Amino acid sequence: MTQILIFLSFNVFAQQRYFVNADIGSDNNVGSKEKPLKTITEVTKRVNSDNQSGGAEIIISAGRYLISETALLKNNRNLSVNNRITIRAEILPDDVNWNPQLMPTIVTAVPLQKDDFGETAFGFDIEVSHVTIQGLRFLGGLDFEYMKENQLRRSYPIWRGGKNLDDLVVTQCVFMGDKNVMPLHVGVIANGNGVVVEHCVFYNCKNPVVFWLADDGVSKRDAMRNCLVYGASFSGIWTVQTSENDFVFRNNIITKSNTAWIRESSLNTKYKIYDSIIADNFAVMGYSSGPAGKSQNASDFLIFNNIKQKGLIELEMNPANKDYLHVKRGTFGAELNAGIFKK
Repeated sequence: MTQILIFLSFNVFAQQRYFVNADIGSDNNVGSKEKPLKTITEVTKRVNSDNQSGGAEIIISAGRYLISETALLKNNRNLSVNNRITIRAEILPDDVNWNPQLMPTIVTAVPLQKDDFGETAFGFDIEVSHVTIQGLRFLGGLDFEYMKENQLRRSYPIWRGGKNLDDLVVTQCVFMGDKNVMPLHVGVIANGNGVVVEHCVFYNCKNPVVFWLADDGVSKRDAMRNCLVYGASFSGIWTVQTSENDFVFRNNIITKSNTAWIRESSLNTKYKIYDSIIADNFAVMGYSSGPAGKSQNASDFLIFNNIKQKGLIELEMNPANKDYLHVKRGTFGAELNAGIFKK
């Protein structure tokens, strides 16, 4: 009887694993390590359509992945904080053998759809709670951003639209854009609660992170920790109706950006922020509304606690170096551990 109980317990908590490999995979395969799938969109379809009720782990090998159809996660699995869907690199940044060339690189080339502000394309569309995305590199979209005044083309690598959803963790990822060649409008943009972005690097994105709305109007339990934002052409972080009581902003660097923090102009939310560097930006705070809106300088909604506002950040720009796009060791800001390494 004891052996039977142990067996049943193991199966309740076991997670299903899918493997993706752009070089040797095929979307006709079963998705095992020996017979991996080829595309990210196919693996999300498998997770949505199988008969499993618990969590799942999607493991992506090093390589280049073009998302030409939105990778939608929307299913009826019985998910929780400890039984979740994880989408991660096969080799993670803290592994001994990791180097930047082993980070899976993802480009969004999804057909654009018209909306009130122009046209939009979504890479990952996360429409379930309890999801982690870890160890991936996202590049900008393939379309020029501007259509005409107040009409934009927007590429969102990670999007969550459900205002009733909770617990989305984006960790140890790199987001790289170029506003003239491969614009990355927003790296992570999400409605709902519990949006946590930690140990990520955002390099030359327009807006790295946008914390949006929840069902009751105010998004709660959101956080941005140990992130490096360099060269944001509009804002380093954008908060809409986000709770000021439990929003965590700590050990981040925002530099060489237009406006470090944008907040919706119609609100009066004030945020306490800790142990970070917000330096060498055109403006520290600003108001705006809508994806095509223009920022207006502000000075009254951030409460600083050990925030350094002077100093120059020097990045490691050698792609062969493990610290590529991180603060050079021993220079100003390196002590914050802002970047993809947790150890």
